[in-house]
Amino acid sequence: MLTEEDLDAFARYMESGEMEQDFTDGCEHDRYYLLNLLEKFMDVADIADKTATKLIFKGSLGALVRHED
Repeated sequence: MLTEEDLDAFARYMESGEMEQDFTDGCEHDRYYLLNLLEKFMDVADIADKTATKLIFKGSLGALVRHED
């Protein structure tokens, strides 16, 4: 399981320019790896957004149902 610290470290890696430098300096395999990593991260971010929306909606709906009882 990922932790907040893992995500923070990945964000720092991207924001610092280190990922860009690794991409620039990397061989074809490294570039392919980094692009796939970013694509996977964006896919997971989409899933996280959908999941958060579902959880928030369920929580709101559950709160509304409880108030009606």
